[in-house]
Amino acid sequence: MTNRQALIRFYLTLVPFLAAAIALGLGHSKPQHYLPIWLVHTVMMASAVWHLGKNCFKNPNPEQKQIGTIALLVIIPWIGFTSFAGMGPPPTSIPEWVATATEQRLRYALLIAGGILITIGFTLLANKLRQHGERHYWLLGLLGITIALPLFIANMAYWGSFLVESFTNFSAASIAKRPDWYLAMRALFTWISGIEVALFYLSTAAFVLALQSVGWFKPRACLLYKLFSLVGALLSILPSISFEPIEIATYLVSIPAFPFILPYLMALNLLNLSNRFPDTYQ
Repeated sequence: MTNRQALIRFYLTLVPFLAAAIALGLGHSKPQHYLPIWLVHTVMMASAVWHLGKNCFKNPNPEQKQIGTIALLVIIPWIGFTSFAGMGPPPTSIPEWVATATEQRLRYALLIAGGILITIGFTLLANKLRQHGERHYWLLGLLGITIALPLFIANMAYWGSFLVESFTNFSAASIAKRPDWYLAMRALFTWISGIEVALFYLSTAAFVLALQSVGWFKPRACLLYKLFSLVGALLSILPSISFEPIEIATYLVSIPAFPFILPYLMALNLLNLSNRFPDTYQ
């Protein structure tokens, strides 16, 4: 791998973490401020992905091209997710929800579209792993992610549609106390969120085991992927604990885009392997 490719991979690896740090650190910005920056970054990121994976994208071998397609399906959603750096975290008050209603709808629409693309990518990866002789883990990963996706879509629709409309109606009607049905729905989707997030993390761990089994990923990298996946799954289903570090960690792993960070890093690894070892996937 050349110095340029190493720099490109370093930049792409930092993308989700920088986006999260900016969103959590700076909060919400006006669209006219962050959208031009996001558009410039979109061009930069697309160019970087092309240069990192051009051996896959331009290779006449259909095996290599399919790996490039799988990686793109997992990486492309993050181009949209980086816009969350300007949107900041979800609002914490009804007036903020009402004032940013359009942005919240867009946020969760992007998450739904991204979740679908990533699931398609992992479905193609599962078939690829099956063709290369992996017998068990690809199926566990595929089962987990296909169960998680409908729950994820329902959860994102709850945040992006139900909450936006509810808060708009509460604000218009000047309702001071939230109705009992709202509290019941919030409790239900708290459970749904924990289950779907845990399933995404566990599915990622299963795919990591499958990639290790066919020899595409090194054991050390797989150990880190598995460790973070299992910790994320555990934290996502833990009951509320009055211990600040655990509360912060539980909040972070449950942010809707966070379970997709490990698949994104895995996709970068697939493209990088194609540069270093062109015959890896044959």
